[in-house]
Amino acid sequence: MKAPRWRLILNGKSAGDEPLRGAVQALRARGVALSVRVTWEAGDAERYVAQAIAEGVDTVVAAGGDGTLSEVATTLAHRDECADDLPSLGLVPLGTANDFAAAALIPDAPDAAFELIHASAAQAVDLLRIDAHGQTHWCANLASGGFGTQVTVETDDGLKKMLGGLAYLITGIAKLGRIEPITARIRGNGFDWSGDFIALGLGNGRQAGGGQALCPDAVIDDGLLDLTIVPELSGEVGATVGTLLTEGRNAALDRVAVRAQLPWVEIESTQPLTLNLDGEPLEATAFRVECVPRRVRMHLPPGCPLLAVPGNPLPLAVDDDAPEPGPVMVPA
Repeated sequence: MKAPRWRLILNGKSAGDEPLRGAVQALRARGVALSVRVTWEAGDAERYVAQAIAEGVDTVVAAGGDGTLSEVATTLAHRDECADDLPSLGLVPLGTANDFAAAALIPDAPDAAFELIHASAAQAVDLLRIDAHGQTHWCANLASGGFGTQVTVETDDGLKKMLGGLAYLITGIAKLGRIEPITARIRGNGFDWSGDFIALGLGNGRQAGGGQALCPDAVIDDGLLDLTIVPELSGEVGATVGTLLTEGRNAALDRVAVRAQLPWVEIESTQPLTLNLDGEPLEATAFRVECVPRRVRMHLPPGCPLLAVPGNPLPLAVDDDAPEPGPVMVPA
């Protein structure tokens, strides 16, 4: 039987991780032909994935945080081949927050993450495609704007290294007194909203920024993105903060959020808006965000809460002439 061929694409910040080194050696001892490439600068992941595809590698493993996962998934996504003809995708979480891995229940320990990839069949999953300034970007987990994005962008790297996800909470508390709303129009198929918002989530996955569950019901195999808008709170601040203290963050979000599930949305803002795409900021005044069904195949744990449809029966090809479904409204 032919030995499986894997390519590990490792974020350079984690190049000295000893548990990962031991897990790599153990996997090689089990007969997996595993080679390692380390990313140091922009473009490295794309080059390494292209090489893996050209060499017929079976599985590409992203070792890092949400940004590394998104970078590797992006490189697979913009290839001309369909998902079935590309290497499958695995994840070894080594980042600070690991929001996608946490929501998907992918284990933190490198040896356990490798075992998951080795033992589980790859599932076809969706990705988000974002068009702005005439260029296309991709997002594997969640695109966010407003307050949450400001917190993520402004959280100090040293603080994140020391405190992990708690660093985002500390930064968020520090910013509470200076939240400035953003005026925008957000529309999709059968959905149209205009006004001022302080936070925006466009979820393939559920959470970002160290555990901010902006899209708590999102799944990654339904062909829809989950939209969450948190309008300017005005007189509801006291009630919302009270709910936050007594019932938790999700209950506070439910009190004020506007939510929908849509195949696409278009965003127009009166001022430059920054969307955080799995850690990468993208600024524009107009965006089109589309959920692309079954764009990559990923190894996920049995019973993964981000999967809604066992076996992923959605079609690989999308009929552009078919009528689009209306939005699925989620009561807040």
